[in-house]
Amino acid sequence: MYSLLKFEQKLPINTLPLLPLLLRFKTAPISQNHRNLQLISPFSSTFEGKKVEEIQREKLLGFEEMGSSKDGSVDEEQPKGNNPTSVDFNDYAVIKEGEAEILMHRNNQVFFNKTQVNNRDISIAVLRTFINKRKEEHEAFLSRKAKGAAKTSEEKSDTPASEDVTMESKADSHTSNGIHDTNATDVKPEDASCGTAAEPAQPSNTPGGKFQRELKPPRVLEALSASGLRALRYAREVEGLGQIVALDNDKASVEACQRNIKFNGSVASSKVESNLADARVYMLTHPKEFEVVDLDPYGSPSVFLDSAVQSVADGGMLMCTATDMAVLCGGNAEVCYSKYNSIPLKSKYCHEMALRILLASIESHANRYKRYIVPVLSVRMDFYIRVFVRIYSSASAMKETPLKLSYVYQCVGCDSFHLQPLGRAVSKNNNMKYYPGYGPVVPKECADCGKRFNMGGPIWSAPIHDQDWVTSMLSDVKAMKDRYPAYNRIIAVLTTVSEELPDVPLFLCLHNLCGTLKCTSPSAVIFRSAVLNAGYRISGTHASPLGLKTDAPMSVIWDIMRCWVKNHPVKPQPADQSGTVILSKEPELQANFTRAVASLSKAQAKKVARFLPNPERYWGPKVRGGRQITSKHVSLMGPEAINGSVNHEEGEESDAKRQKTDHHTSDS
Repeated sequence: MYSLLKFEQKLPINTLPLLPLLLRFKTAPISQNHRNLQLISPFSSTFEGKKVEEIQREKLLGFEEMGSSKDGSVDEEQPKGNNPTSVDFNDYAVIKEGEAEILMHRNNQVFFNKTQVNNRDISIAVLRTFINKRKEEHEAFLSRKAKGAAKTSEEKSDTPASEDVTMESKADSHTSNGIHDTNATDVKPEDASCGTAAEPAQPSNTPGGKFQRELKPPRVLEALSASGLRALRYAREVEGLGQIVALDNDKASVEACQRNIKFNGSVASSKVESNLADARVYMLTHPKEFEVVDLDPYGSPSVFLDSAVQSVADGGMLMCTATDMAVLCGGNAEVCYSKYNSIPLKSKYCHEMALRILLASIESHANRYKRYIVPVLSVRMDFYIRVFVRIYSSASAMKETPLKLSYVYQCVGCDSFHLQPLGRAVSKNNNMKYYPGYGPVVPKECADCGKRFNMGGPIWSAPIHDQDWVTSMLSDVKAMKDRYPAYNRIIAVLTTVSEELPDVPLFLCLHNLCGTLKCTSPSAVIFRSAVLNAGYRISGTHASPLGLKTDAPMSVIWDIMRCWVKNHPVKPQPADQSGTVILSKEPELQANFTRAVASLSKAQAKKVARFLPNPERYWGPKVRGGRQITSKHVSLMGPEAINGSVNHEEGEESDAKRQKTDHHTSDS
């Protein structure tokens, strides 16, 4: 009795209702097979002298013995054989990421890749910023409405009665002719960004008697949920979210997701729901119902884009991942065209080009429904790319899409590339007219080396980041350092993105320039200084540690390299080589290699890490869920994971054979 009181006194007051459940954890039999589970219980701080491994086992056994209702409450205890949530935890490992915990089967029944912690962390950072921006936009919208209502009321009070009668009669005549329509007013992007639903007018204190629409919590759709870890982290870590719908068309994945929802308690059970459905059909049948749609497929997202852009509410966010980098980076140009309607080019900027191809594809799908996108963040991380775009509806703004797309001409002999815009805009009598772009921007042969061009695209040539969003995300992530498992990697990526030139598509590689000329490479600081001293801008890029973004034309870049080679001579090369042709011309610009003040970025000056190594070996893509792990996957999983999986399967097979033998023996 004394130990029970002592145990009860150590519990926080808000956990006392769970005392019976905790006691059941305490008294449950401990299995010796659970010692390798890595789980930190949320109640671990309330137990003194108990090992973390014991608490892990107790929580698992308690979960196995209890029933869990939809609202997260504990059902009445049922016999173990009839409990639908009863599972054999010998086959599962507990994985903890952030504040969420999931049960993962050892036989790779449901896909999970811990490498994607970077993906999930940066998505949470974007979601938090989206919620804050959404509130700011809603407040600004209400403020404009209030000012407009006050101005209208003042005008009405100053209008004579005779004029009021005339205006009323005109309004009636317009209505009778079918011209006046209260629903025909165009919705501005600022209004749509609030994501509010029209409600009946209610009396309020705002001028003019205008009603104030309530800002509802954003609904989230995770179209391809698998284990449900992403949805669970959203529910438990992002404040201000509404309902989260997790979809999957694989029955095992849905069962795993539902099991993990119950495993994460009442908060997850009240917010997250898991459904067995085809994501494409579900999004098509729920148009403009979700403020956030998250696409993270195993491979290409192309088949989901058309329905995804229809499911996002006006001003909402579409978060999309693509892992088919071999296709997007030029390995199979014809496949890329069939999926994304664009031709990639093999070059050092291929990863940024992949981002821009994906953005152009999303824009193309959105335009079919009089919608358009505004990118807020586009990143290349690890083995995939990830874009975050807001979607608006506007037939007039959609006309500007050709101004945001370009074809790319890449010289086959040197690193020169040029962009050809698809369209141009001309202002006439305060009206904007749109015409095809002028071209071609390049001659038949490269002006620098005389070789031909390859043509790729179209790609998104407008900015791929919103620097205001990136700054807000950086400050928010730094303020909540302990809540991001991949904090160092997220800070490194966002810091590098914040220093990129936002209006310069693609980038150069200094090593490639020197490789073309067969010369020694200047340091990045010296090359940056030469570009800055010539009157142009230059920055790094998050897509490559050797990449340099600059608005200097290629003629200036090659003049700088010619001046460098004059001070650092090279060996004679064959006359038909591209480098020989380039060096045969005299530079028109005399480069100044004096170190410039801005040759180092702020992050470089402060020695902030921007490109971090992988935290462990085999940090990359994993085997698709449901596939059997064999020795051919050793390059992806590592020998330890392969041996553990094979041994576990061999143990299951031997158990099955033993049971079959025992059955035959009993029959005989």
